[in-house]
Amino acid sequence: MAGKRTAGLTITVTVFGLLAVAVLGWRLLVASDPSGAAAAPTVPASRTPEGKAAPPDRAAPEPAADSEQNPPEQEAQDPPAQEHAPVPALYLGDSLAMENQLVLTDLLKKTATVRNAPYSGTTLCDYLERGQDRLLVPPQHTAAALVREVKPAVVVLQFWGNSWGYTPCMGSIVQGSEAYYKRYAADIRALTAEIERAAADAGIARPTIIWVLQGPDPMSPDRIRRVNGLYEKQAAAAGDLTADAGAAVSRAGDRYTHVQRLPCTPYEREHPEYCTDGDSTRLHRDDDYLHFCLAPTTQTPRPCPKRSPGILRYSKAIADAVADHVREARTAR
Repeated sequence: MAGKRTAGLTITVTVFGLLAVAVLGWRLLVASDPSGAAAAPTVPASRTPEGKAAPPDRAAPEPAADSEQNPPEQEAQDPPAQEHAPVPALYLGDSLAMENQLVLTDLLKKTATVRNAPYSGTTLCDYLERGQDRLLVPPQHTAAALVREVKPAVVVLQFWGNSWGYTPCMGSIVQGSEAYYKRYAADIRALTAEIERAAADAGIARPTIIWVLQGPDPMSPDRIRRVNGLYEKQAAAAGDLTADAGAAVSRAGDRYTHVQRLPCTPYEREHPEYCTDGDSTRLHRDDDYLHFCLAPTTQTPRPCPKRSPGILRYSKAIADAVADHVREARTAR
């Protein structure tokens, strides 16, 4: 009898252990997805980037009256003022672009008039016109369609590299596999080519593409290193640029190790709402490894409604890259 009880106890412990591992694995899988797919389902094609039903030509969302994401003190973070009118720009991307779009727009207001069209859960192929697959972006918001409409001087592309069950255009490709990198590189080239053709169709000079380099992936550090390498290779080959926003949310000298907190910058010390934890600043919520918004994730994708140090750091790096390019382009004329 004692032997049977011992065997039964062993089986019970084993079952509960396997269940615990399965639950933990699922939570880490969801946490490693910057689209917030578990809490924010795919945005239907008939919706705007912020997830609200609206006509196709609706402009980027305005911050709510009680929103904290564009505080007055961010003026100190603006790129240097330009004597010229702001240039037209496009900002396309996934949920990281979704959450920081208004902060970036505010930082660039003296440099660029930004048209935002991010969609949570997307990847590069979602913005391609050529795709026959089901896309998460409506036809009027593909990169080429927006280039023909907006006629931008700069196109900023923010993509983490999603390839999951809710990015249909990636098919069944496993994220981080060799097939994934091959397909991702092909989509980088295809998106660049479509932007070039759309600019020619619109009768404008080819816009400069700025690829945003991503921050550390706690689940797969080498994946982000390789994705960033693909962006850098394409930018070098096509005469485009990169913005290393990921370095702004990484430890100095340790670019690809994930961290939840970093020492406060001088600006954050001067503004305690950004220096969240004494001498350190919180980049991520405890329940979200990758997003930088410190407000809870909602069912409807939205710009971040809360002042968040990670968003400010990330957006500032992108804004600086855009402002530097615009300044250099004007000087070269």
